[in-house]
Amino acid sequence: MARPREFDEQAVLDAASEVFWANGYEATSTRDLSARTGLTPSSICAAFGDKRRMFRRALDHYLGRLREKMTALKETRSPGEAITGFFEDTIERSLGDALQRGCMLVNSALEASPQDPEFRGAIAAELELIENFFRERIAEGQRRGDISPAHSPEDAARQLLAVLLGVRVLARVRPESPLLRGAVSQTLALLGLPPLAVTAGT
Repeated sequence: MARPREFDEQAVLDAASEVFWANGYEATSTRDLSARTGLTPSSICAAFGDKRRMFRRALDHYLGRLREKMTALKETRSPGEAITGFFEDTIERSLGDALQRGCMLVNSALEASPQDPEFRGAIAAELELIENFFRERIAEGQRRGDISPAHSPEDAARQLLAVLLGVRVLARVRPESPLLRGAVSQTLALLGLPPLAVTAGT
């Protein structure tokens, strides 16, 4: 009979996510993971497999919060406000991260190797979820008459995704509110979406 796991899996995935998020996949060693999670290398192997499998679990754990955020925005705000709220949350989290880690998903996309199509495919699928969120909100807003039909939902979603990725990369080296808000504000205005909320100092 298999022995039950003697650790809190969610807490371990939280810790592993923090390590991968800060260091990146390649720079993170099993020793780093062991030191942060409190598990021995053999326990990590037994519970999660190799470092690659643990990274995939940690990334999925990290992205679970993003998926929850998108669901909440979809259910509680109008289509245009959901998109703007998504960017407001992104900017707030980017500016509030003292370690300037950016986004674990975007960092992983930058690190993905052409020699690893499976890994690249997994990252691409997650980015497509975000693109679909934008596309569906644009399409719904256009049907309701809240969003201008001047741009196709597909093109608008791609532009929003590109801006999101750029903001997340910029936040790693220049976490400046005027820079991030300016990049987003112009795109929202171009697409006829609600503006960002005014905050102190803006």
